[in-house]
Amino acid sequence: MPQSDTKVLTAHVPLPLAEQVDQMAARLERSRGWIIKQALAAWLEQEEERNRLTREALADVDAGQVIDHQAVQAWADSLDTDKPLPLPR
Repeated sequence: MPQSDTKVLTAHVPLPLAEQVDQMAARLERSRGWIIKQALAAWLEQEEERNRLTREALADVDAGQVIDHQAVQAWADSLDTDKPLPLPR
């Protein structure tokens, strides 16, 4: 398998977090670096999705596709009742 290019990143983390990483590495029988790469990749994916959803929501607002605050509040308040309102559109 060809070696891919890599770059060393350094970060100071609180000791309890470092200890959790070490414990997870031991439990999974993986290296500390593998755990960090998995966590970083998952976080980046999550942030990309959050950014995509934010841009999508802003495009909806720009297009006038919004729901009145009072309608959303009434719907949310109704969720604790025996007859919740339908999702506002």
